[in-house]
Amino acid sequence: MQPRTLFVLGLLGISFAVAPVAAQQDFSNVQIRTIPVSDGVYMLMGSGGNIGLSVGEDGPFVVDDQYAPLTEKILAAIAAVSDGSVRFVLNTHWHGDHVGGNENMGKAGAMILAHENVRKRMNPAEFRDVMESSQQAPPDALPVVTFTDGVTFYWNDEKIRAFHVPHAHTDGDAIIQYTNANAIHMGDTFFNWMYPFIDVGSGGHIDGMIHAASAGLALSNSGTKIIPGHGELATPDDLREYRDMLITVRDRVQTMLNDGMSVEEIVGAKPTSDFDARWYPENWFIAGDRMVRQTAESLLNIES
Repeated sequence: MQPRTLFVLGLLGISFAVAPVAAQQDFSNVQIRTIPVSDGVYMLMGSGGNIGLSVGEDGPFVVDDQYAPLTEKILAAIAAVSDGSVRFVLNTHWHGDHVGGNENMGKAGAMILAHENVRKRMNPAEFRDVMESSQQAPPDALPVVTFTDGVTFYWNDEKIRAFHVPHAHTDGDAIIQYTNANAIHMGDTFFNWMYPFIDVGSGGHIDGMIHAASAGLALSNSGTKIIPGHGELATPDDLREYRDMLITVRDRVQTMLNDGMSVEEIVGAKPTSDFDARWYPENWFIAGDRMVRQTAESLLNIES
């Protein structure tokens, strides 16, 4: 199975429970790629969301952990560039391709951290107000420390700042800034050169996606390296083009809604046709029509 096919299969399950998704996939051929980002910061790519890794004297600090069957490979990749066990795992949001390794990491002694809505989405037995679009995770997979607006870690001679961007990809997204390394992990608020998945059922919204991209750009300069939730390591120019595409699609769809068109009529009008060649790569699961539909549904506050 080719790496791109594995990658797409991983994305197809991002809003579903971790165990059934993992059981349906063959992870045996997945290779973990370790990409240097800056001094002490790496990006790990396998199947699922990109992992951020800070290394140094204090120990590995991990952002997201993909799927449970990949934990051993991920830990081996971490051990190749860092000594010691993983001390922290910070989740950018609640989807299974980003939190699937939480239980393994938690049992091994890592402290799981996330925005408070991530714990709510992963623990509906406790938070019944978000029973829709959620999954009951094992106790060891749940975040044990949560935050509302943001939190800062002084770790590995680095200032790691996580801050919440509301109603973007979901209602619990966090962007992580490695201040000294001049690097940013955007989570799934940024799909590099792909149409994004906007999880409207989990509180996602096109306007929040645009705001998140703008927030990332506000933290950037010409030398900033940007880890997207999916796709290759990016530059501020990549993020800017992505943000501008989102704005154009949003504005086109909003104009059609203002003109009284239905969602189906807007989808049929194909307002992304001039973008599709660039933003809908081979085997990707968000085509132009789905991009239009989720944009319209978020603008209409329709959960799907």
